[in-house]
Amino acid sequence: MTLYSLLDLAPIVQGGTATETFRRTLDLAQHAETWGYHRYWLAEHHNIPGIASAATSVLIGHVAGGTKSMRVGSGGIMLPNHAPLVIAEQFGTLESLYPGRIDLGIGRAPGGDQNTARALRRGLGSSGDTFPQDLRELRSYFAPASPFEPVRAIPGAGLSVPIYLLGSSDFSARQAALLGLPFGFASHFAPDYLYEALALYRDHFQPSAQLAKPHVIVGVNVFAAETDAEAARLFTSLQQAFLGMVRGNRSELRPPVDAMQWTEAEEAYVHRMTRCSAVGSAATIRERLAEIIENTSADELIITAQIFDHGARLRSFELAAEVLRELVVKPVGAC
Repeated sequence: MTLYSLLDLAPIVQGGTATETFRRTLDLAQHAETWGYHRYWLAEHHNIPGIASAATSVLIGHVAGGTKSMRVGSGGIMLPNHAPLVIAEQFGTLESLYPGRIDLGIGRAPGGDQNTARALRRGLGSSGDTFPQDLRELRSYFAPASPFEPVRAIPGAGLSVPIYLLGSSDFSARQAALLGLPFGFASHFAPDYLYEALALYRDHFQPSAQLAKPHVIVGVNVFAAETDAEAARLFTSLQQAFLGMVRGNRSELRPPVDAMQWTEAEEAYVHRMTRCSAVGSAATIRERLAEIIENTSADELIITAQIFDHGARLRSFELAAEVLRELVVKPVGAC
């Protein structure tokens, strides 16, 4: 059976504030819980005007405190930006506050530009190159602690905080397979190596105490509305965000437009990077999501949507949940 979950990038819209974003994030999470979403993840990004989830652990606590049973976590924490002990303490604290509900998704990208990465890592001496060692250290802090250990995560030691590895290449797929951890692929913004990474992960998976068999999470943009035309218009906010990256002109999330103004090369790039998307009415997204599930044999879809209007965003996730509830009743076939 395929689970369905939600990834929130905590968008700051043009003319809006982070305060409004956090209020809307909690509102969306509370609705998502009633719509049957399995988990609600927030992603670490820095120095990006349209994303407010930089202090990811703090925002996870905000969401977990305002919901009752849904799992809440990171999709993900960018481990090279942090000392592993700090993350163990933060998520040990979250798990102690909200037992059995906290996920720790881990990535090795900086979550921002290189200047910001240097500012975050000042004196830390860490990078993506040390990711395997950092991950090993992080996991050690969640193990039961010996009284003779010189450094312990308090809280954290002995707590069962499930770890997920996230990525958009074969590196994290290999690590997740080797360690027997769940693997999430960021196909919602970097789909190029999706199938290669999933095949590698499944082929080389080694069972662990956390996981007996592979668990694949696939990221998908879902923009749903009453009509295909309305959904396509909502989707232009995300298209503008990708276009802004191409042009070096990042901004808060822009309102939708009737028609995109771009060159042929820009259009091709944006379409390539957002091709793991379902955009349209309920009937249209049902067909597309069924195709994605069948082609990837995903154990879980984690859907996201950078939609300017909060009401339209709520409706999109509600329609997606209605469609996914129908799709996941029966297991889908392998690709």
